[in-house]
Amino acid sequence: MENILSVVTTVVSHILLALVVFLVGRFIIKKFVKWLDKSKMMEKLDPSLHTFLVSFIRILLFALLVVAIISILGVPAASIITVLASAGLAIGMALQGSLSNLAGGIMLMIFKPFKVGDYVETAGASGNVTKITMFYTVLTTLDNKRVTIPNGSLMNANVTNLTAEPLRRVDLTFTCAKSESVEKIEALCLEAIATVPKALQDPEPFARVSGGTNEAMEFTVRAWCDPADYWDVYFDVTGAIVRAFGREGVQAPALRVLNEQK
Repeated sequence: MENILSVVTTVVSHILLALVVFLVGRFIIKKFVKWLDKSKMMEKLDPSLHTFLVSFIRILLFALLVVAIISILGVPAASIITVLASAGLAIGMALQGSLSNLAGGIMLMIFKPFKVGDYVETAGASGNVTKITMFYTVLTTLDNKRVTIPNGSLMNANVTNLTAEPLRRVDLTFTCAKSESVEKIEALCLEAIATVPKALQDPEPFARVSGGTNEAMEFTVRAWCDPADYWDVYFDVTGAIVRAFGREGVQAPALRVLNEQK
């Protein structure tokens, strides 16, 4: 009975100590990670690297806490290493996708095809990059939807970074009746672009006839802007040209065909 009581007392004390270490350790890790996330040292880092490092450190600290708890429970260090090696192999085979995502996250940090705040198109989605973690990258679409993409998929997909360059070009196409003057339409388009405040004049805007049919002429219009102003320029230039065409009585192809039929 004394031996049984001694064993039970030892086991219970180890379990209680392990529980205390777990609770205290979890509290300390959360406080430390929260402090680290808001520290001035982390604020100096690139936002993409910032979120990745915080995520990595959190997982690493919890892994160390688990190892410490197992040691407190009386499991020999050699056994821990053996179990971890076997478990690591089994988990690695079972979680090949997650390990691929982890490798993808590391590659993203090394090659940096984009960073937090960039607008990208990749893996069938597009939006502003709001977070890059160890396993996933989070995008926010223009209509305010959150898209979570595995990092492994990102490293195996084409990534179009629409805000990496200092300027971005707006490409538009307009049509009019073939009876209209080419020079008149080109001049109207350029004058309309000049009225849009966010459309840059250097590089110069572009407006040229680029195709057509038996009833219509097609004009390609291009204007440069800052990446952040793309959609404002897109809609403002479209509206300015449409209003200019209406003000000058530019005839649409469909109207010309109807007039000829009459």
